[in-house]
Amino acid sequence: MNRNDLRRVDLNLLIVFETLMHERSVTRAAEKLFLGQPAISAALARLRSLFDDPLFVRTGRSMEPTARAEEIARLLSPALDSISTAVSRASSFDPATSNQVFRIGLTDEVEFALLPSLLRRIRAEAPGVVLVVRRANYLLVPGLLASGEISVGVCYTQELPANAKRKILRRPRPMLLRADSIPGRMSMEDYCSRPHAMVSFAGDLNGYIDEELALRGCKRRVVLAVPQFNGLASLLAGTDLVATVPDYAAAALAANGGVRAEPLPFEANQDFQLSMAWRGAQDNDPAERWLRSRIQMFVGDPDSL
Repeated sequence: MNRNDLRRVDLNLLIVFETLMHERSVTRAAEKLFLGQPAISAALARLRSLFDDPLFVRTGRSMEPTARAEEIARLLSPALDSISTAVSRASSFDPATSNQVFRIGLTDEVEFALLPSLLRRIRAEAPGVVLVVRRANYLLVPGLLASGEISVGVCYTQELPANAKRKILRRPRPMLLRADSIPGRMSMEDYCSRPHAMVSFAGDLNGYIDEELALRGCKRRVVLAVPQFNGLASLLAGTDLVATVPDYAAAALAANGGVRAEPLPFEANQDFQLSMAWRGAQDNDPAERWLRSRIQMFVGDPDSL
């Protein structure tokens, strides 16, 4: 196909195709694009004619892409990113007058400990901007970025979509959180003998600290797992429970009173990296660049970079 032939291709069809690849459902694609199901079905029929391939085959309640659809998606995604970038470069962004909606993904402890200062800056610079925060973690962020449900996420990232960008914001240290009044630092023996609380999004009773302890021939006993950081201090209050949390979460919890934070009685070997990840398609978007600069300024820790 030469460039003249592109005149018969409706760009909107390609957006529908990309959404169907992510959602694997006509119903969900229609909801995502704010269109009716008949419109999505009609667009799919035109896509099948354009590419001379079924593209999606129904398997139970899901629509599985064909090999041809997978090939098209690999080629199409960076092309749409380039088009989006070219268009966004022509636009401008004035935070003082903007009413743009930003959708970001944050882990629970980032939302609790670091979002307040970021929000205050955004409200001061851009009072008309709307911020939508989605709960995210390293498992959820790749899908949220790939589907466009968020434009940027802050978490401990692993796998990311092929066109995503990433920047390290912090290298946090784990800290011990305790509510008792016993003076002095806690010893390794006391740390292992005390009952532990942990924050676990999935309800697990084991984490990286257990791996660190196992390397030293030690173990701990977790008696409480909760899904979020916000109420952790009140749960520790009046008990002998201890918790191990990232340093920035420990600082926020200790600042509210009732608990104190101190270094662990051992050195953790794992290198933790709290990163900001964003969609490649919006790398040069002026509004998104402004948002990312503020995230780096108020969520990042310059001393750890």
